[in-house]
Amino acid sequence: MEKKNVVYYLGLEDIKDENILFNHIYANLDSNYYISDDLSAEFYINQALCGFIATSINLENKFYLVPEMQFEYAILDFPNLHISKKVKKLLNKNDFTFSINTNMQEVIKNIQTHHKSNWLTNEYYEILKKTKEYKNPNINFELLSIELWDKSKTILIAGEIGYKIGSVYTSLTGFCLKDKKYNNFGKLQMVLLAIYLQKNNYSFWNLGHPYMQYKFDLGAISFSREEFLKRWLKGISI
Repeated sequence: MEKKNVVYYLGLEDIKDENILFNHIYANLDSNYYISDDLSAEFYINQALCGFIATSINLENKFYLVPEMQFEYAILDFPNLHISKKVKKLLNKNDFTFSINTNMQEVIKNIQTHHKSNWLTNEYYEILKKTKEYKNPNINFELLSIELWDKSKTILIAGEIGYKIGSVYTSLTGFCLKDKKYNNFGKLQMVLLAIYLQKNNYSFWNLGHPYMQYKFDLGAISFSREEFLKRWLKGISI
C-alpha cells in the first residue's frame, strides 16, 4: 500500500491480499480512512465484502472513494429492537406503504436534496448502478433501496440505501421529510426495515458509525472493530 500522510491508498490488490488485509488493515488501530480512484463495481463490492463502508470526496476536481475501516460499529441484533410508543402509534394507524427496490432513483434524489453536505453524489450513484450488473458467484452482494411512502404511494416520506452481503445488511445513508406531519416516520422506516430483515433471516444489521443516538434508541450496540469483524466474517459467508 502507498502511504499518503495519514491516509493510505487502497487498491483491489490490497484487499485481495489476505496478509495486507488482516495484518496491515484490520490490525492497524491507528488508521480508519483510505482513499481510492478505482471506481469499478469489482472494487466497490470487494471493499464492502471486507467490512469497509465507503463514502466519497472530491480533491482537486477529481472524484475518489473513501472506504473506511471503522474503529467501532453499531450493530442491531433483532431481538434487541426497541419500538417507541410514538412509532407503535404509527404502526397501528397503518397509513403508509413499505417497499424494497421499487424506486431507487427517487430515494437517491431525496437523499441528495435533503443533505447539504452529501457524499452520495451522481458519481457515487453511477458506481452503485454498476454493482447491479456485476456478477460474481462467490460474492452474494445485493444493493437495496428501502422506501416508506404515504398510503397513496405518491409521496416518498423516508428511505435509505444499503446493501446485503451474505446474511448481513449494511446501511449507507438515508433521509426523511422534515414536514411536521411526518414526525417519527424516519424511525418508523427503520423499525419496518428491522422487522423485514428479521423475517428474511438476516443475521444482523450493520448500522455503521455508533455515534448517533437514534441507533441506540433503536436497540443497537457498539462493537469494536475486532468484535465486529468476528461477526462480519461469519455473516458474509452465509
